Amino acid sequence: MSAPVPLIAGNWKMHGLSASLDEARAIALGCKDVSPRVVICPPSVLVHRMAQALANEPVEIGGQDAHWDDFGAFTGDVSAAMLADAGARLVILGHSERRTGYRETDEIVAKKVLAALRAGLEPIVCVGETLDERKAGRALEVVTGQVRASLPAELADKPFAVAYEPVWAIGTGLTPTIAEIEEMHRAIRASLVEKFGDHGRGMPILYGGSVKPNNAAEILKADEVGGALVGGASLKASDFLAIVQAA
Repeated sequence: MSAPVPLIAGNWKMHGLSASLDEARAIALGCKDVSPRVVICPPSVLVHRMAQALANEPVEIGGQDAHWDDFGAFTGDVSAAMLADAGARLVILGHSERRTGYRETDEIVAKKVLAALRAGLEPIVCVGETLDERKAGRALEVVTGQVRASLPAELADKPFAVAYEPVWAIGTGLTPTIAEIEEMHRAIRASLVEKFGDHGRGMPILYGGSVKPNNAAEILKADEVGGALVGGASLKASDFLAIVQAA
């Protein structure tokens, strides 16, 4: 089976106003002749406007989170159906900032994945260990456990991606060694194949956690790294495009 098409996704987190659409347009302009899939995941209030601004451009739009129900009395939440209606094609689920700050469990993440599938969105499911878990020698156990529990069986014939983000590397400037990244990505791949068979071989495994222009090429060349989930560096077109071009 051929390797998955690389996927470079920019997670804008809680950044971006209307003026930021110009930065998104600059990113799209620089993606005319690149080989990886490129996704920007802006705040939900920008999804519709960005989807319109980048219509017919080689950049897809994603959401940053979605509720597990399609509609309901959930003040402040956004459903996968709403994101799809606004023009999103993908959605990030289970990011460590959601797992930690909002106490999202693997069970909740799996329910959100099912909601994404109902809405026709492609999920990017995040997994990763804390520094204490890594120091205790439990990194592989924790992350492969998250893979098994957060990805429901219904993904067996659907496109998806897994994003490995060591919690201790997000926004800190710290990154694991290439050997540590490869070890984890191989373990994730084995878990995907165990759960989904050949389908699990064809889904990209992204690396995230302080990905920057100066380290992207080395990370993206590592074994079983099929792309990147980029945080702060995705907010500036020149930085994000340098990462895209390294894939």
